[in-house]
Amino acid sequence: MRLLIKRLDCLKNSLKCCLQQQGHPTYSTQKKLANELFSAQYCINLVEKNDYENYLCTLLLNGDQRRHAFALRAFNVEVANCGAKVSEEHINKLKLKFWYDSIDKCFTNETSYVADHPVLRELKYTVDSNKLSKIYLKRLVTARDRPSNQPFLTVKHLEEYAEQVFSSLFHLLVELNGIKDIQVDHAVSHLGKAQGIATLLRAIPYKGRTQALNVPQEILIKHGVSQERIVRDKAEDKGVEECIFEVASVAHQHLEKARSLIDKVPKSVRKVFLPSIAVERYLERLRKSNFRLTDQRCLQRDSMLPISLYWNNFRSRY
Repeated sequence: MRLLIKRLDCLKNSLKCCLQQQGHPTYSTQKKLANELFSAQYCINLVEKNDYENYLCTLLLNGDQRRHAFALRAFNVEVANCGAKVSEEHINKLKLKFWYDSIDKCFTNETSYVADHPVLRELKYTVDSNKLSKIYLKRLVTARDRPSNQPFLTVKHLEEYAEQVFSSLFHLLVELNGIKDIQVDHAVSHLGKAQGIATLLRAIPYKGRTQALNVPQEILIKHGVSQERIVRDKAEDKGVEECIFEVASVAHQHLEKARSLIDKVPKSVRKVFLPSIAVERYLERLRKSNFRLTDQRCLQRDSMLPISLYWNNFRSRY
């Protein structure tokens, strides 16, 4: 854990060093560097607060790649939070449109629009520094443009959503390494599905009664379980247990497929796949709790995750 904190301190100090190395910079240069420092720190804090497990994984990346990864994850957090506290769907759509339009701005020379938001400033810096695919950024937005009360009808629909959101982000993180390989893309696709499905399961205990649950309708019908029973999550409810087990099994299958391709993934990019450790540990806690989503082992933070991440990173495994 201390090594993770040390990496974060290095990231915080990197931009400060730029200020010191300038000698006697002009006021405009000082202001620009101060804005860069603020934007980078803002993205780090945003990811730490809203996406702690991926925050830990990102700390283990190297140099500028780490800063770019925090920018991408901060953008993802902002998009994901669009509908978090909004009951009116039209307001959610307006927020999503803002972020969707912002992507195009980041790929142009227009700076006034982007400069107004710290995440966009960092995102533009990342876009300018790397050859990123705009389509993956746009998928992060368009995939989330769906009503909160719209359920997933089938497992395939659930997998497609997870791939569009989570795999797209992994594709972008891989592109930071300059890697373009079909086998790596294959592994990324499966890892994104695994993390996406696991994340959707973890969100169920926090869903409101007017929101659709993330268990596909075909699974609920197959086991004769209502959404209300999933919400109650009573102990010894075998029907609910079977539903959650079936969804968790799909996530586990994708995780195993991603890991089976490890020899096809260059060591230089395996750090990007470290979130698989968090997915595996959550699914294991879920299994030990008999697939009760509200069990404390599934709700509380994994205190051993930093050590597990560091050890697997040291071994170049995921």
